[in-house]
Amino acid sequence: MTYASDLLTTLETRGFIHQVTDPAGLDEALKGRITGYIGFDCTGPSLHIGHLVSIMMLRHLQRAGHRPIVVMGGGTTKVGDPSGKDDARQLLDDERIAANMASIRTAFERFLVFGDGPSDALMVNNDDWLSGLAYVPFLRDVGRHFSVNRMLSFDSVRLRLEREQPLSFLEFNYMILQAYDFLELNRRFGCVLQMGGSDQWGNIVNGTDLIRRIEGREAFGLTTPLITRADGSKMGKTAAGAVWLNRELLSDFDYWQFWRNTDDRDVERFLKLFTDLNLDEVAEVMAGDINAAKVRLATEATSLCRGRAEAEAAAATAAATFGGGAGEALPKFEVAGPVTILEALVGLGFAASKGEARRLVAGGGARIDGEAVSDEAAMVAPGAKVSAGKKRHGLVVSGGV
Repeated sequence: MTYASDLLTTLETRGFIHQVTDPAGLDEALKGRITGYIGFDCTGPSLHIGHLVSIMMLRHLQRAGHRPIVVMGGGTTKVGDPSGKDDARQLLDDERIAANMASIRTAFERFLVFGDGPSDALMVNNDDWLSGLAYVPFLRDVGRHFSVNRMLSFDSVRLRLEREQPLSFLEFNYMILQAYDFLELNRRFGCVLQMGGSDQWGNIVNGTDLIRRIEGREAFGLTTPLITRADGSKMGKTAAGAVWLNRELLSDFDYWQFWRNTDDRDVERFLKLFTDLNLDEVAEVMAGDINAAKVRLATEATSLCRGRAEAEAAAATAAATFGGGAGEALPKFEVAGPVTILEALVGLGFAASKGEARRLVAGGGARIDGEAVSDEAAMVAPGAKVSAGKKRHGLVVSGGV
């Protein structure tokens, strides 16, 4: 579809749009300044790159002159979103949710400008209104607008039941609470747009319907397609684990290296989704060498999340490492003296346990200064570079006690 608004044109041409509740109506509303939001539950201490498409949509919303709201799910995390899950999420206590929220907040400061201006981003906690709801009045005022028949038809519920997996009444309420979030944001901030992944379509539609039924106002929903890599794997996960946005959980170098290892078939698409390069710049990058394009992707994507200086340091480290040297930004394991290869692999985070490290050594995946290691008792001296496979490298350095 051809759009008149800058925002929808940008999202469409860069590959962000999957479904829109009322494309023409939203396009018309975007002639003025609107407010839109995306919610993020606090199930862990960091978001991962599977959340990055949503964050980039908020960034594009702001760059087009509109106001983004980041909703931290302090309340909905207590319930757990059943979307895409076979089992109920682990219930977290208030202290853990608060700690996760504080940690997650820091990631958004790289992507959005927060403040009091008309297009400055807001960050709110839905626990501010959800935990204070009185149950019976909530059922009377909000619950009566929801058909159980329709709720059972949404993928988040239907797929769980079809797989004969239990769905608790607590989880069943999640879609009502998310719809109420949209209603509350509409009342408090004039928010008229909710965005999210394709698995949130049912929840988003519930919110637009609730606003229309209770407030008599039009609201809109927009979802992105499920972002997978060319090999069919989901974004956000690798064999080594999640690709976290927070550097406390993943080093700048490893974050950069993830993007550098992008499949050739994904490079152009990821440049459009995960960088600020305009489409002409993307075309220019793709007209050159594919490996240079991957380096550009890695550096631009890392700059957004970790900072330009950090991205360039990671790129320099990669050039030194793969050129035979060892860069300063590599993960480090501080030791008081020589350690075994098993201890080094665990200490660098390349293996979760010594058992996993043994399997890595037995499979020929461990190296010391570029030389394959077959003996699990092999010693690693301070100053050595340890590698796990072809793409993970770290340094064992003096300094431990």
